[in-house]
Amino acid sequence: MNEQIISEKEVSKALDYLRDSAAEVAKAKAERIYLEEYRKSLKALLMKDHLEMSVSAQEREAYASDEYTKHLRALQMAIEVDEKHKFMRVAAEAKINAWQTMSANYRAIKL
Repeated sequence: MNEQIISEKEVSKALDYLRDSAAEVAKAKAERIYLEEYRKSLKALLMKDHLEMSVSAQEREAYASDEYTKHLRALQMAIEVDEKHKFMRVAAEAKINAWQTMSANYRAIKL
């Protein structure tokens, strides 16, 4: 059986990553949530520019505006950054968990 050993150095790097990236991860998540919530306000503000139209026409104009599509692109980028951080953290946590399991198995074999 060809098992790959996870070194303590790799685990230490994973722990360092989790600690050191916490502020950046929090900022990315906050940006994503802000943009998701602001999307609703932006739509209302853009609809307000077309009060002479029906509500459905106001909504169409808001969704079709350059400002709204620009916001959606910013939201797309924020989601990408947030999801990347999430997956990187999950990978680091998985490495730590795998090391813990390997260490426990090794100790059990030694007994």
